[in-house]
Amino acid sequence: MVRVKMLMGLLLLGNAVAFSQVSNFEVAPNFDQTNNIRCYLSKAARNITQNSLKDIHNIKDWEAVREERYEQFVEMMGLQGKQLEGNRPALKITKTGVIQKEGYRIEKLYYESLPGLYVPANLYIPDGINKPVPAILYVCGHSHTQKHHYQAHAKNFAQNGFVCLIIETIQRGEVKGEHLGQESNGWFQWYSMGYNPGGVEMWNGIRGLDLLSEMPEVDKDKLGVTGISGGGSQSWYLPAIDKRVKAAAAVAGAGSLEGQITQKTIDDHCDCMMPINTYGIDFSDIGALIAPRPFMIAQTNRDLYYSLESVQTLFKKIKPIYAYYGKSENLIFKEADGPHSYGSNEELRPEILSFFLKELRGINRSVKQIGEIDITKELSEDALKAYKISGPPKDDRTTTIQDSFVELASPPTIGKEIEFANYKREVVTFLKEKTFGAFPEQPVPLDIRSEFRALDGSDTQRLDYSFVPEDGWRLKFSLRVRKPSDSTKTRPLLLVLKSPNEERWHSESMAAGALKEMEVAYFEARGIGETGWSPSLQWHIRRSAAWTGRTIASMRVYDVLRCLQAVREIPGINTNTIHIAAQGEMGVVAAYAALLDGNVKTLLLKDPPSTQNVVSDPSGRGEALEMLNSLRVTDIAQVAGLHFPNELVIVGNSPSSFEWAKNLYSNLDIPDAYLEVDKISQWVNK
Repeated sequence: MVRVKMLMGLLLLGNAVAFSQVSNFEVAPNFDQTNNIRCYLSKAARNITQNSLKDIHNIKDWEAVREERYEQFVEMMGLQGKQLEGNRPALKITKTGVIQKEGYRIEKLYYESLPGLYVPANLYIPDGINKPVPAILYVCGHSHTQKHHYQAHAKNFAQNGFVCLIIETIQRGEVKGEHLGQESNGWFQWYSMGYNPGGVEMWNGIRGLDLLSEMPEVDKDKLGVTGISGGGSQSWYLPAIDKRVKAAAAVAGAGSLEGQITQKTIDDHCDCMMPINTYGIDFSDIGALIAPRPFMIAQTNRDLYYSLESVQTLFKKIKPIYAYYGKSENLIFKEADGPHSYGSNEELRPEILSFFLKELRGINRSVKQIGEIDITKELSEDALKAYKISGPPKDDRTTTIQDSFVELASPPTIGKEIEFANYKREVVTFLKEKTFGAFPEQPVPLDIRSEFRALDGSDTQRLDYSFVPEDGWRLKFSLRVRKPSDSTKTRPLLLVLKSPNEERWHSESMAAGALKEMEVAYFEARGIGETGWSPSLQWHIRRSAAWTGRTIASMRVYDVLRCLQAVREIPGINTNTIHIAAQGEMGVVAAYAALLDGNVKTLLLKDPPSTQNVVSDPSGRGEALEMLNSLRVTDIAQVAGLHFPNELVIVGNSPSSFEWAKNLYSNLDIPDAYLEVDKISQWVNK
């Protein structure tokens, strides 16, 4: 209570300095609550932040894992398969005009970073260069006018002896591509694709560094990167992935994962501001990859997108890595008063100029000596356009790059059992590492409890049980057991997965007739039934879950796996004859769970989706099919087919994509194990 009163007092005072002096301000909600998705995700985020770099105690520890973590970062940005080492193909550059200013010129141009992917840019070159000089890549944030909005930065660098290339993002500027897939469009399948628009921006930035490195006016050994907001996050990403960057200054581009989730600042963020978090990292892990090169983290104290404390957390986590290199002085934190900006009085701008002058030009010039920096936008948006009146090249694919930047899997042709075994092994191995990596390393005790029992008719019992799938959750399944004629025999079990927001008796109706031949259990995974959350919260949950390395669907897969373990401990159940039935989106969960479990007798899918590569409602409501990176290796029809040689039953609508699974069973000579029926009762009575 004392602490609450103290914080409330600070709120009333509005004292910015006081806020920065409150220790441990970055506090998550009450983690002791059970079945609360916000508490669960906040705790997951907090664990990631606290454990970041925790296992690094000296330079030897870091060097032992650095290369692996670099490769993981490359993958999480969707850059696997891109040529990051060696000599890349010559960059195709098209210059479209020159503007001569006092002391420097601006070259308008665009370059082709990938076939058909063009990057509009302005190149600021000081006059009178007689030997190569340092260069700065300025990466734009989310301003709508890009090169125009940030022109004063590039001008200032040119006036201080730097060549400066300012490049536009794929989202805004002269060509309007997409950053806001999940944020605004309902493109949650990007998580399944392993696609992040920040990866495209990184690649465009790498090619921008190629452009600077090839210029005769530029000293390629003295390259810097800077930007704010989206450009700030790129100013973390680029030096982490490209060693040619000798100094970087990131402004308002990152905060700890704990801060993002617990303070819900994630809700105001673009999708490019966090990698596909396959390996459960925080930005401190990215910052460590920059060490020991000079890196400035600059942040204001009233930023809507990042609390000051969340940014300070990153700085404190990275600092020991620099110390292990003996270069503590190379990691710098600069704070200013104000909102999401360079400070209320632009005070971070002279700090950044002073930093680059020292690190790239060897000039020690204090902030006081630099004085106030002119922020006038002298030239109009039209004047700085790189594309002529006709617009970008006809083959430009900026607006569709999300469809091809990451290579997705295609259904393989399988005609032999050895091909099937190899494919199944490949898929399962991939999924365990890159889709379900957030599963607990050590499962907690199930702690099965009997919650309720009753007679449901003359010969049927209802037995309700609960169990703990993982910390923070206690889930229930309701078992229907008929009085056996022979008490010494065990009976098969049909495990029915209930769907989110289903109508009363819906699952019972779907499983009608099954109880004659087997026991039936109804299971509510997290977010369903008693543990359900408001549909209006689902958008936040889908994004927050992905940022912590999981999705709603993948969490439910784990729940089903643990439920299977729990029902196998119930007396009277034949553990070798368990069937699973599910409908719609839960059919996806059922298929993946059956694949990972490996001991499900029959998989019954009613009206399954044809693919996980599907657009959702922009509100986040409705089916949540996404699972991190899954489309890089498989899709729902193939996962269902991998149930072979066990029985696969499609109930109701059978999408055309499931012809692959049907053909698989036929090609491998067990066609009768693949069934298509209208109702589950037809399967029961077959």
